[in-house]
Amino acid sequence: MGDKIYTGEGGIGHIDEEKAGSSSGGGFLSNIQARYAKVDPSSYLRRPDETGRQYWSRRLISLKPYELLAAEYANTELRKYLNAFQLVFLGIGAIIGTGIFVLSGQAAAQNAGPAVTVSFIVAAIASGFAAMSYSELASMIPVSGSAYTYAYATMGEFMAWTLGWDLVLEYMIGSATVGVGWSGYFKTFFEVAFNVHFGDSWTTPPIYWNEDPAYIAYSEGSYFNVPGFVIILLVTILLCVGIRQASWVNTVIVIIKLLVVFIFIFALCGFVDTGNYDPYVPPNTSGNWHFFGTPGIFAAASTVFFSYIGFDSVTTAAMEAKNPRRDLPIGIMGSLVVTTLMYIGFCTVMTGAVHYSELNHPAPPTIAILAVEERTGRSFKWLNIVVALGALAGLTSVLLVQMLAQARVFYSMAKDGLLPQIFTKVHPKFKTPYVATIIVGLITSILSALLPVDLLGNMTSVGTLFAFFIVHCGVVVLRITRPDVDRWFKIPGPSYTWIVFPFIGGAICILLIAVAEVSTIWRLFVWMGIGWIIYFSYGIRKSRLHRDPIGRFAEVHAQQLDTKEEPEYAVQDYDYPSRT
Repeated sequence: MGDKIYTGEGGIGHIDEEKAGSSSGGGFLSNIQARYAKVDPSSYLRRPDETGRQYWSRRLISLKPYELLAAEYANTELRKYLNAFQLVFLGIGAIIGTGIFVLSGQAAAQNAGPAVTVSFIVAAIASGFAAMSYSELASMIPVSGSAYTYAYATMGEFMAWTLGWDLVLEYMIGSATVGVGWSGYFKTFFEVAFNVHFGDSWTTPPIYWNEDPAYIAYSEGSYFNVPGFVIILLVTILLCVGIRQASWVNTVIVIIKLLVVFIFIFALCGFVDTGNYDPYVPPNTSGNWHFFGTPGIFAAASTVFFSYIGFDSVTTAAMEAKNPRRDLPIGIMGSLVVTTLMYIGFCTVMTGAVHYSELNHPAPPTIAILAVEERTGRSFKWLNIVVALGALAGLTSVLLVQMLAQARVFYSMAKDGLLPQIFTKVHPKFKTPYVATIIVGLITSILSALLPVDLLGNMTSVGTLFAFFIVHCGVVVLRITRPDVDRWFKIPGPSYTWIVFPFIGGAICILLIAVAEVSTIWRLFVWMGIGWIIYFSYGIRKSRLHRDPIGRFAEVHAQQLDTKEEPEYAVQDYDYPSRT
């Protein structure tokens, strides 16, 4: 057998192919593992006996080797500042937002009643499956890009692009939606605190979208969503200034909104009317399984499942983490546990303070507070102010983390050549991908100011579920094909029993996508179609792994040799062949 180029803990070097194959335990599996362990720059070039169709088809499923990803982390220009504590707060900042301040009341009023607390637990378990898969891959592949990077290492370039384009929905379009919500709570805060009423002309987008029947129209009297536009620009400036400053601001904001949730719980827990819990699981009387009864709990779980979306954004900060192999899983799992406990306490008190049927309101905590005021004759205006402030803080941190995540995904895609190289520019002083951040901020602010982002809002949820499904598949693929790579976190289970977790997690994702509105799924396909046009007209032709694979590997090789610090992945000498 010949030698195979390999970059393990010792860096880019050589590994005996016989040893690589002997541990696989079989011919077919051995060939698969050999393909995934192959780190040969020349293998990306067109072979003499290969037709054009064969070559371009092979490019679609070409993998980005784990070793190259690991070396990129060691040589990143970004500042490695974040620790486990800060990553946990990034996750909390992305998760706690509209889920606790809006969706909790809607799910209780329409689906589960007081048992919405159980729905949050069910949704947390479902999210936990995804969190475990993300944690294993993050501890193995400590590179920015989240699901995009994981797909590149497991399913090839075309699927990686598809996931990268899909993440635009979750992060950038999701941020625009949050910007509109932030503007609404901005109005509410001034109304509650100062009795000041702002007009809709400059606080709501001028374009209106109606779902059924579907049409888009101009909203009379509205011109520009100024609060949403301004807050997104301010967050953009903060993200450009530096990851350290952004992390500290996020930490402060997260502490504020956690305090607000605690204040709400402890201020009203003494005024809970236990009669509001009877019945705890309202009977199903409509004949539709979505409404109440035990099935209603699971229907509500599918709604509040999206309250947990955001923990995956922790993985996009991998390049700026000090010890990503250990700290990323802590950030993912830690933020999920903390937010689950907060959701349970919040919903228990809220449904005890007011009858669940009254909670179908854009601001359900306010309804609970007003009900306690009416029942007790006491004034809780101060608590309404605190809750409105907490909602503003919550949505601000969601904006910050999602926009940070989107810029890092664009940075990773541009480093691979799938997007223009301008997205890879790092500020010489602040060490942030400032061009990507500015572009993301400008597009997001305009969307939030003018357009009916709820048109794409539901697509955000379906797109995120698709990303989760691919990550579940990716963890199975890499566990089988790259058992040699160290993992700080592994999905628990002896032998092959661990596969139950990603299997169940993937099945949950498919189930939740299946119950989504058909129009939403069609719009998702249209969005993906736009992304595929961009890929086949630009990305596949500019991909650095194909346009110049020898140079791409040589660049990483040279960077590690030139680094002033001892590299985490030391590079052994390798004589790269000349470009042809």
